[in-house]
Amino acid sequence: MDEKLNHDDTLKEQTKVITTDLSGLQGFIQNPYLFGIAIFSSLGGLLFGYDQGVISGIQDMENFKKRFPVNPVENGLIVSILEFGAWLGTLIIPYMADKISRKYSIAMATCVFLIGSALQSGAQKLIHLMIGRFVAGLGVGSLSTLGPLYQSELSSPQLRGSVVSLYQLSITLGVAISFWIDYGTSFTLDQWSWRLPLLLQMVFGLILLVGVFFLPFSPRWLMKVGREQEALHILARLRQRDVIDPMVEAEWKDIKVIVMFDRYLDEQRDNQLKYDITSDGVINRWQLWIKRKWISNTQVLRQGMWKRVLIGSTLLFFQQLTGVNAIVYYAPFIINSVGLTGNSVKLLATGVIGVIMVCCCIPTVLYLDKVGRRILLLVGSVGMAICMLTVGSLTVAFQHDWVHHSNEAWLAVIMIYIFMGFFAFSWGPVPWVVSSELFPLRVRAKAMGITSSSHWMNNFIVGFITPPLLAASVPSTYYMFSAFCILSIAFVWFLIPETKGKSLEEMDIIYGGQTATEDAIAMERIRHEVDMMVVTKTHTVA
Repeated sequence: MDEKLNHDDTLKEQTKVITTDLSGLQGFIQNPYLFGIAIFSSLGGLLFGYDQGVISGIQDMENFKKRFPVNPVENGLIVSILEFGAWLGTLIIPYMADKISRKYSIAMATCVFLIGSALQSGAQKLIHLMIGRFVAGLGVGSLSTLGPLYQSELSSPQLRGSVVSLYQLSITLGVAISFWIDYGTSFTLDQWSWRLPLLLQMVFGLILLVGVFFLPFSPRWLMKVGREQEALHILARLRQRDVIDPMVEAEWKDIKVIVMFDRYLDEQRDNQLKYDITSDGVINRWQLWIKRKWISNTQVLRQGMWKRVLIGSTLLFFQQLTGVNAIVYYAPFIINSVGLTGNSVKLLATGVIGVIMVCCCIPTVLYLDKVGRRILLLVGSVGMAICMLTVGSLTVAFQHDWVHHSNEAWLAVIMIYIFMGFFAFSWGPVPWVVSSELFPLRVRAKAMGITSSSHWMNNFIVGFITPPLLAASVPSTYYMFSAFCILSIAFVWFLIPETKGKSLEEMDIIYGGQTATEDAIAMERIRHEVDMMVVTKTHTVA
């Protein structure tokens, strides 16, 4: 009896310890080490946002237009080819993330980005600029997958939303910095007005490239490749606790359960393969290897996974079809379309957009794990739809006589500002958070590559079609984006469950994927085996 009471007391004490991690600002104050890692690993987002935003002001500079005279379709291609490269990058990088680690893959992607940036800043012809933007796109697309993936695997459930939201905050900060640098260099009339902004992004890339080697490996990746003790010690460091802490041990065991379950599934897959036997009775290992790779790469679309892939991809589809990057890429043209003229005025008004995005994203970083994902997405969709409808209606009424309706013109600009604010605290960060927590470890990198590719392909489409759309009908462009904002409300309402405070290992319960009876039995058996383990706390260099 006494033994049972002591055991119950121990469980209560462990539960008390395990649940003491805080969320938001308090969590960052409690764990400055994780906060520092999250900020530094978000530099990939800053590169992402800077390279997206910098082209907005550059394409409106006189020296740039003189060197690269283009029509609306070519203009759309200059902007959107970065997104096409990014789309390819998201499909390629997951294999490297699983093979050489998330950490070294970030370094590789940053090198690609630096090469693309150098080509852009030194471009002499239009083709040089396009090749540079395509190569840089390969880098930023890879980083857009790796950043949230790496951050989600390092953070605790209580802080995961805030940590991954830092990536979007970095994107908005990159956009803001690029807008203001464009504004500053616009007063220089020679080629440095546009070459300098393109060159400066390499500084941030070099900082990330050097610093990434000082970041820890992902504990989940370490566990996956068999470096279990190293995973334990890094996990303890990330939680700012001792390796013998019950919380660290419990989280380590949860990760191990998932890894062992994935290995069990791989064994089941191999057992189901029909071995090809050659004429001399030897297994055809080449064909066996191809079959294994085929099954491994297609399991992201199998039962239990395809729904998650569809949800993540559709979230990032709506993120782009709200029209946000039409504003980011073509802000001077958009501002001009609602009545404001003059290069300095347009670029200054564009710079304000960047400030608004940064300011409105900060509360999400601090409070997302308290407020939740669904409510922010719904509020953002409603607010953005109203803003787009208002701007479209004002444009219909006054586009032919903005000169005599300056108040209405400024109202339209203010509605664009409000739109960007709504996006920055909702559809900017939240889809990245949700897509980073949808998938189990065995397919996380590959599945996030697919969902990120949705972001970039839709980004490419928006960037390419916006100049012709604006040239054809400005109001129709706003109305189209407002319609997608309205559709996103229904999507979130019916298909997005709330996941705040849930561990990555609990997502299977929320989204399904372990519904087969044999899988459930196997999972229970593995969990029992792991619970019985004594975690060896040998001192390993993290």
